[in-house]
Amino acid sequence: MGKRLRGLSLLLLMGMAWGLSFSLARIAASGGIHPFSITFWEALGAGGALIVVCLLRRRPFPITRELVVFYLACGAIGMVIPNAVFFYAAAHVPAGILSISLAINPLITFLASAALGLERLAPDRVIGVILGIAAIMLLVGPQQSLPDPAQLPWVLACVAAAGCYAAFNVMVSLWKPRGAASFTTTTALFTMAAVQLIPVMAVTDSFVLPGWPWTEVEWSLLGLGLINAVAFSLFVYLIETAGPVFTSQTANLVTLFGVLWGIVIFGEQNSSW
Repeated sequence: MGKRLRGLSLLLLMGMAWGLSFSLARIAASGGIHPFSITFWEALGAGGALIVVCLLRRRPFPITRELVVFYLACGAIGMVIPNAVFFYAAAHVPAGILSISLAINPLITFLASAALGLERLAPDRVIGVILGIAAIMLLVGPQQSLPDPAQLPWVLACVAAAGCYAAFNVMVSLWKPRGAASFTTTTALFTMAAVQLIPVMAVTDSFVLPGWPWTEVEWSLLGLGLINAVAFSLFVYLIETAGPVFTSQTANLVTLFGVLWGIVIFGEQNSSW
């Protein structure tokens, strides 16, 4: 019971933190920061903070060929691709709608885990998948569900990006090499994501240096980095201890808190759908 309560508490904490990140992303994107640059500063801030913790705690940081490949894949699938898509969409879609699109994450995670034999196809879980698909259809189907029908392509892009998070869940559960502790894996994920984005920003000329004095845009970038440093560490830990499907339920809480933060910060109003 204690283990389950701890897991549920961590889910709640991650849901509240990551739910806030959609509003912070909207602030940064609306402030003119390029999505690649937002993702870079987010990854650099989180990776830098975790590297300092590793040094202070004298944690070993194993590096092998297999681990480097694993870290690169985690950085690309778990952060670079989905976060860049979400940040592109953040300038066009309300924060609450962005968070609702994450509802597809547990569905894809469960279906992939069931197909790979990591989870069993229980009737209640199948019903959950059906209800989750229905929820997505209510988000993008009725004409009155979105504030502007032109936002539909961005919502569908976010749904696809959420699929990357589902792939990351399953990948960590199946592939995580020996010696890759959850904390060092998270540190390497952010560090590799930042490294991968350097040539991307050079080619697209999208690097943006934070201004001074700091405005709400710079503070939102700092908040994104800190949120991801803490939440992603907990996320990888839960995948290891509670499994990918249980951990993927974070998306449901992110959806709830993302909508609530959008209402509190931006005064967003969502349709009855």
